[in-house]
Amino acid sequence: MKDEQSRESSSPLYGLVILVVTVALGFAAALAASPGSGRQWPATAFLGLGLGAVALYFGVTYLPQRRARHQAERASRLAERWERELVAGLEQLQAGDLVRSPEQVRGLPDRLATAFGSATRSLGALIQQIQNSSTDVATAGNAVHATASELASGSSQQAAAVVEITATMEELARTAAQIAGNAASQATLAAHAEETGETGVGAVEEALAGVEEVQKRISAIATRADTLGTRSKEIYRVLDLITEIAQETHILSLNAAIEAAAAGEHGRRFSVVADEVRRLAQRSQESVESVRNLLEEFSSSIRATVVATEEGGKEATRVLERSRAAAHAIEELRGALADTARTARETSLATEQQRTASDQVVLTLKEVSQVIQRMAEGLKHFSGTAERLNQLALNIQLLTQSFRLDAPRSLKHLCERWASDLGSRVGQWETAEMQLADLVAAHPFVEVAFLADGRGTMAAYSVNREWAGGRPATHVTIGMNLQERPWYQSVARDERPILTPLYDSILTGDRCFTVAAPVRDQQGRFAGVLGIDVNAKSWTKI
Repeated sequence: MKDEQSRESSSPLYGLVILVVTVALGFAAALAASPGSGRQWPATAFLGLGLGAVALYFGVTYLPQRRARHQAERASRLAERWERELVAGLEQLQAGDLVRSPEQVRGLPDRLATAFGSATRSLGALIQQIQNSSTDVATAGNAVHATASELASGSSQQAAAVVEITATMEELARTAAQIAGNAASQATLAAHAEETGETGVGAVEEALAGVEEVQKRISAIATRADTLGTRSKEIYRVLDLITEIAQETHILSLNAAIEAAAAGEHGRRFSVVADEVRRLAQRSQESVESVRNLLEEFSSSIRATVVATEEGGKEATRVLERSRAAAHAIEELRGALADTARTARETSLATEQQRTASDQVVLTLKEVSQVIQRMAEGLKHFSGTAERLNQLALNIQLLTQSFRLDAPRSLKHLCERWASDLGSRVGQWETAEMQLADLVAAHPFVEVAFLADGRGTMAAYSVNREWAGGRPATHVTIGMNLQERPWYQSVARDERPILTPLYDSILTGDRCFTVAAPVRDQQGRFAGVLGIDVNAKSWTKI
């Protein structure tokens, strides 16, 4: 491009040289002509025309082209400067530094610088939106994962409960079948008992009739015993009369014996008769006494019979009342047995229906158990999807964190700001440990913050107690050499903040990544590297 510009700029000079040479040749030819000859005027005219052409070419062509060449040179130098600034801004943009890239293009024309700044700001806003979206996606993924885990756990418990309920319902169905059989047997027994109760009612009714008949006969015996008692009283009167007659006869016999003795021989027969009458009277009295004794015994027996018949009558009355009560109870029992038989039949029907319903419930519960198992498997898959979604959100976050933004959630910008604050402590690294502790305490997502000097030697560090859990950070010690670490070499070479890929933390065993930025002294010279280890579990707190 420069050769073309030099050729273009030398073209007017070549034309001017040709014209000057031509005029010089014409002037030499005019001088060579002999004075006063007729061939001198053409040379003079050619010389005049040549000088006029030279003047015209110099004024019209050479000077404007020379000014245009100077303007082109200035424009070329300006374009080169703009190109350098634009390349520097694009290099910063390529490195992901959206803070320095607009500063590199401040010398560009306002329109171009404004467009570049607008594009950078739009890109920064888009990255911030992506960061926020990835955080929201991760938060939602964590919530979904927690919910899916709880639902999976609940589904497992519910499946176990359904299995237990199914076993219980199967046992209930078997019990219902047994109950139905027992109820049917009970209904048969109740029907038989009802028939037996009807037979018992008939037997009790017959017994009642027999007891009533016995009561009537006992009443008749009591009546006859009363009649005998009355007749015995009459016999007592007859005996009394006989006794009186016997006494009178005895007296008469005595009188007859006295009269016979007085009569002498003539009254002997009469005396014999009187003796016989007297003996007959005595035997009559003895017989009366014997009859009286027998009658008294008979009266005693009659009185005992009367008492026994009265007691028998009372007992018969009580037996009759009890028999009637038994008949009433048997009647009630028969009614209760009828109700029991009806209830047993209804129970048998109900338990049969219950067994059928239990079988249906068991089938339904088995289907529900299968659905719950499929749902639990789906929830486990859903939980795995949520974990993958969380990992994807983390990867997106790491991609967005590869850019440096003037935003509070930009780790590169955060680390760069911390490194800038530590620049005033260059040469006094021992005083930086407290400052690192304050920074770590204010940012819970940081596991370890460490500071290495320009030779790669660990100068200061601070460990987050929450992540350490009381364990000593044995992998970080003052004086250890970090010069061979790739992130240190990258920061020392490019003097730009970097973000490492994920790796397993030695402190916690979790996944983490490191953000590192250069530390410069007050003159802007490279003096060390500040690094922070970020735990991947807490990246949503950034």
